[in-house]
Amino acid sequence: MVVGKTRTNVYLDTKLKEQAKEIYKHYGLSLSEAVNMFLAQSVFNRGLPFEVKIPNDKTLEAMKDVATGANYEDITLEELAK
Repeated sequence: MVVGKTRTNVYLDTKLKEQAKEIYKHYGLSLSEAVNMFLAQSVFNRGLPFEVKIPNDKTLEAMKDVATGANYEDITLEELAK
């Protein structure tokens, strides 16, 4: 048994967990290490280590469009620079 550590069970969305593990792998982190970093930052910040906002109606509509592919237009970098 490792001193100073405790085992905790949490229920996670399976797909979300796997996606997060892939991201953490690029940083050389395990899921446990990433969760410990999150918890340490929560304690350090005395709250969530990031700002949580409720999206407004315009943002929600844009998120819906992205998910469904609606109102989508291909544009090149050259066209964007004009």
